[in-house]
Amino acid sequence: MSDSVTRAAEILKDHRDSIDRLDAILVYTLGERFKHTQAVGKLKAEYDLPPSDPSREAKQIARLEDLSKRADLDPEFAKSFLNFIIREVIQNHKKIKE
Repeated sequence: MSDSVTRAAEILKDHRDSIDRLDAILVYTLGERFKHTQAVGKLKAEYDLPPSDPSREAKQIARLEDLSKRADLDPEFAKSFLNFIIREVIQNHKKIKE
């Protein structure tokens, strides 16, 4: 194997190691986020509050779009991702309320 191919393989491994670490951070961060949304769901159920809050959701989506632009991330992807999370949270809140 040539030196350039060996170097490319090392760089590729470094990138993949970083990706693996970032994936772990994402998973643990989502786990923490869902712990808090579960607590919110329990509170909403206890006080008979609706499982969704469209006003807050709209603010969060706008906030995430702004953050994604500053982070050089496709805002549509960020919005889709947050909408997916919001749907999951609302489903969890409905289950808790039942």
